[in-house]
Amino acid sequence: MCSTSSASRTITRRWTVAQADSQRFGARLEEAVDQFGPLCAGIDPHEALLDAWGLSVDAEGLGEFADRCVEAYAGRVALVKPQAAFFERFGAAGVAVLERTLDALREADTLTLLDVKRGDIGSTMAAYASAHLGPQAPTHADAITVSPFLGFGSLDPALDLAEASGDGVFVLALTSNPEGGQVQHARGDDGRTVAESIIAAVTERNAGEGRFGDTGLVVGATTGKDIADLGLAEALAASRAPLLAPGLGAQGATADGIARAFGPAAGLVLPTSSRAILAAGPDLSALRDAVTRTAGEVAAALPQP
Repeated sequence: MCSTSSASRTITRRWTVAQADSQRFGARLEEAVDQFGPLCAGIDPHEALLDAWGLSVDAEGLGEFADRCVEAYAGRVALVKPQAAFFERFGAAGVAVLERTLDALREADTLTLLDVKRGDIGSTMAAYASAHLGPQAPTHADAITVSPFLGFGSLDPALDLAEASGDGVFVLALTSNPEGGQVQHARGDDGRTVAESIIAAVTERNAGEGRFGDTGLVVGATTGKDIADLGLAEALAASRAPLLAPGLGAQGATADGIARAFGPAAGLVLPTSSRAILAAGPDLSALRDAVTRTAGEVAAALPQP
């Protein structure tokens, strides 16, 4: 894939602005899920995967890896999630690959969710948001992930910019890493867990929206026991939040298991698979087969309304 020119990026971003004026992120996501099913496919160029694909562990190898993912994913899944850290580790050259990858997916009418997990306050949070949200952002994605653990209100600059530009934001709520429970399961003075408070704040933002609101939640695919123990299934179902559920495949989650774990909220879940699909590479046909197979399993387990 050739590097996208500045003129091409300008045209693409003007189109995105026009689209955002008439259709918010949640509505675009709903259309994509209706067409392709709820699978979110990840682009996680781990060093081990670059090696396994026979690629150099540098920006050139990264570019070849990302290009192959675009060819395999575009027009086949509802949402593609590049993990920014694996691009940023190669410095400016890696960020340039990320930029062209996001542009290529947009040109293919495939929604992108950039996994950056930004979290800060005030003008610093605003600067992070402006790097990824809105038509002038150099690494513009349809949505990004953010961390609310400096207080939900600290996310306002990102949430406000996303609303103004027609983009989306996914807020960490209940993650699968063992350390997460120390914060997310803690209870405040009102008796609610931190996770429950985050879900409530997102629900308020999504009030009155369609099937999917513009503000999503990140809830690990392997957190079923926590969802049950903390009594969160009904709150998740009422949130109207698209529920990004990383961990399908490589982390042990199955599509059927996700459906059981999320219960009444299952229709909002976007199961995310990265390494399990990417292990089929570098052959393009094998990658596409892995995408098709995984998407079919997810669609069968999580039928949409």
